[in-house]
Amino acid sequence: MRLSEIHTEGERVRIGSVTFTADDIVRFAEKFDPQPFHLDAAAAAGSLFGGLCASGWHTCAGWMKCFVPFWLGEMKRLASEGIVAPKLGPSPGFRDMRWLRPVFADDTITYFVTFVSAKDLASRPGWRINTILCEGENQNGDGVIRFESNVLEFP
Repeated sequence: MRLSEIHTEGERVRIGSVTFTADDIVRFAEKFDPQPFHLDAAAAAGSLFGGLCASGWHTCAGWMKCFVPFWLGEMKRLASEGIVAPKLGPSPGFRDMRWLRPVFADDTITYFVTFVSAKDLASRPGWRINTILCEGENQNGDGVIRFESNVLEFP
C-alpha cells in the first residue's frame, strides 16, 4: 500500500495538539535557543513579542512530537483492516519554513498534515518521495507554523 492510496491529495488531517507551558518554553530555550524572549518573561515583555514565547524550533519539534504517534496509530489502524502500511522516513529535508506568529506560554497548538504529492525515484525502484504540508494553529485558529517536508517511502 502506498501513502497516496491511504490519504488523498489535499486531505488535511489533524495529528495532535501540544500546550506550550512557560516551563517547557524556558527548558527548550535553555538547551537549544537561548534568546532572552524565550528564557525570561520580564525580558520578553520588553521585546518585540511582548511576552514569553516559544522558539520556532520548539514549535517545529511539537509537530514531530504529534506526527510520530499519529503515524504509529495509522499503522495499527491499517493493520486492523489487513493493510500493510508503507514504511516512511527519514526526511531528506524541508522547505519554506514559516513561523507565522509567536507561540506564547499556555498556547495550545493543533498540528496538521496534508498529503501534497508523491514521485517515484528513478534511482531506487519501489521507492518514492512524498511531499507533505505541515501546519500548526493556535487555540484561536491562527496559523503559527507552516512548512513543506519530503519523506521517503520504501518497500
